[in-house]
Amino acid sequence: MKKRLLTILAMAGCFLAMLAQKQVHIISANDMHANIQRMPQLAAIVDSMRAQYPSLLVLSAGDNRTGEPVNDMYKIPAYPMVALMNQIGFDATTLGNHEFDGGPQNLGQLIGLSNFSYLCCNIRPVPEWGIYTRPYQIFDVNGVRVGVIGVVQLGMRGTPDAHPDKVKALQFTPVKQSVEQYRWLRDQCDVLVLLSHIGIDDDIALSADMPWLDLIVGGHTHTQLSPFDATHGIVITQNVNRLERVTHTAIFLDENNHIEKMECENIEVASCTSKNEVVQAMVDNFCNDPSFKRVLGQFVAPISTYEEFGALMADAYRAQAGADIGFVNFGGVRTEKFPAGPFTVSDALSLDPFQNDAVMLNLTGEELRQMLLSCYTRDRNRFPVTSGVLCQLTMDKKDATKIKELKLLTPDGKKFNLKRTYRVVTNNFVPSIVTSPHRDPGQPLGYQTAQMIIDFVDSVKTLDYHGITRAIRK
Repeated sequence: MKKRLLTILAMAGCFLAMLAQKQVHIISANDMHANIQRMPQLAAIVDSMRAQYPSLLVLSAGDNRTGEPVNDMYKIPAYPMVALMNQIGFDATTLGNHEFDGGPQNLGQLIGLSNFSYLCCNIRPVPEWGIYTRPYQIFDVNGVRVGVIGVVQLGMRGTPDAHPDKVKALQFTPVKQSVEQYRWLRDQCDVLVLLSHIGIDDDIALSADMPWLDLIVGGHTHTQLSPFDATHGIVITQNVNRLERVTHTAIFLDENNHIEKMECENIEVASCTSKNEVVQAMVDNFCNDPSFKRVLGQFVAPISTYEEFGALMADAYRAQAGADIGFVNFGGVRTEKFPAGPFTVSDALSLDPFQNDAVMLNLTGEELRQMLLSCYTRDRNRFPVTSGVLCQLTMDKKDATKIKELKLLTPDGKKFNLKRTYRVVTNNFVPSIVTSPHRDPGQPLGYQTAQMIIDFVDSVKTLDYHGITRAIRK
């Protein structure tokens, strides 16, 4: 009898311990890039999770916009994504570098229309433009204090990787220095999260220097983690872009609100068969513009790399401008894969969503060579894609990211004249970031690069860029 009583008491103790255990559940997305077609599936996933965990936190690690014409070219640019995130019930987002693509006034508009917080500790708010950001926010999740700090990446100029004209009126502070200022939140919170748009390498570096964090919800580099990285003992999550999947993080705490364990799982969004009907109706309404659906031409073979699409863009720039040479920075190519078949206005605007203008520069062959090298360095070691010139790259054997030598060749592989002056067309983002010397600052053509692509494909009709490469690596 005594033994049975002890067993019952032990079972009761376990049950009470389970009741005392507290949980925090987070759904995190990153780099959604305006893929509004997948928002109904995301909404259904969030609905299902909220049914299990009513205090679910829904977070975005930035770059909510740029990538879908019906969003980016809406009468209030990027409003559709804000409306859909409101409907789904996001709690907070940090700023990604592409949040600045519409300029500061548009960002202020969007913040004013959002029901969720914009968290970023390394930007100075600008109330006169409606840029009301906060560095952090503490959420009460069933008695658990969850602190969330936001941070955006800064490039070599000390500003996010957006067109310099879009951020020149804003003030930013260094990432590490800014996050460190909120270390005091450790004493105020049971769970401390960094909502980060700085990229996986920098997230890992920060995790080594800031052991007082519990979780980093990351973005920017579109890195697929399976489902997390914990190199320095701090859990880091991130997924590829455009809502392929999101991460569910479950944090378990004891009765004293001390973290006992953390579990993560990636949830497929792209293949989810369930959809929220209200969100689907909103998406259908936003997409109800026949002008985006006009077919421009046909791909006879699929596109399988960014470089293949970049070759199309560079060809379009050169043909439409009547230039000798055209090129596009690798980061300006926003679509990687595309099936054989019709190519529409919407596809062209998704490929080149930044509304950049074309600019013509008169460059010697050597100035062009130096500009391509500078563009490579300033675009995170990604080489531009060219038209009218082939590029032969010899990479450093000790450092695979360093170009030891760049040799230019004519399209048929012959010697390129470095002394001759060429008419070179690119987008106006490139001259704003390169540091190489060139005498001609460039002449704006009053012609958007996306429209160049539309007009080029509309005139050519039949396209085949499968397997095309303009950069030969040795």
